[in-house]
Amino acid sequence: MKKTGILLSTLLLAASLLTACGAKQEAAPAANGAAAEQTKVKVGVTAGPHEEILNKVKEVAKAQGLEVEVVVFNDYVQPNQALDKGNLDANSFQTIPFLDKFNEDHKTKIVEVAKGVTFPMGLYSTKHKKVEEIPEGGVVGIQNDPTNRARALLLYQAAGLIKLKDGVGNKATPLDIVENPKKLEFKELEAAFLARSLNNVEAASINTNFAMEAGYNPKKDSIFSETSDSPYVNIIAAKEENKDNPAIKKLAEIYRSEELKKFIDEHFQGAVLPSW
Repeated sequence: MKKTGILLSTLLLAASLLTACGAKQEAAPAANGAAAEQTKVKVGVTAGPHEEILNKVKEVAKAQGLEVEVVVFNDYVQPNQALDKGNLDANSFQTIPFLDKFNEDHKTKIVEVAKGVTFPMGLYSTKHKKVEEIPEGGVVGIQNDPTNRARALLLYQAAGLIKLKDGVGNKATPLDIVENPKKLEFKELEAAFLARSLNNVEAASINTNFAMEAGYNPKKDSIFSETSDSPYVNIIAAKEENKDNPAIKKLAEIYRSEELKKFIDEHFQGAVLPSW
């Protein structure tokens, strides 16, 4: 009986040791997996040039071991909402003034990772070839989101059509117009709809990505445009806690490479300007 008890104890001890060893071996891959470098990023863009640029980034990144999934949106709100909720790793569609306003309004912490390209906003018309031809009392279109609305009003001012209160800058609204010699009526629409509404207005301010999506060439078809030194540079953005993610840093590095700069220059022929 003693021998049987000793043998049973020995077998139980051995089984216990094997189980313990097995548990350690199973835990090791999980630890290694947690430390593995991220090799895929999901990036939100608006349809049009941003989408085309990111598809080129995707192509270049694949050869460097980074998989880029491009998610396309048709407005300026959803890309930041999706990023804040963790459904995206980064996005590329907005200027710093727009992001600052979004963070303020939605209590989010989305930050700039890198500067990308500049899309000069322009005035477009299917009825007139020159700004001077816009008639008195004409209805003109502007964007209804605060940042682009202010940018549009500054563009109308630069075109000599209105004058704004001194110092209003990026916070300008139609209420800040102090001179309107042609008594223009400003109609606010979503940025994506302005290009489709040109037949219903005398002119409209249109963001380059939406103008190109509608088939307009910003360099040839706009009747007035921002200059190349526009402060409205588009950025690659991420949540604050994720801005130093190596995969996102690599995404930005590829975006700002000479290969992408050449692609942008050749593909858009001056309608989109690399800002690096």
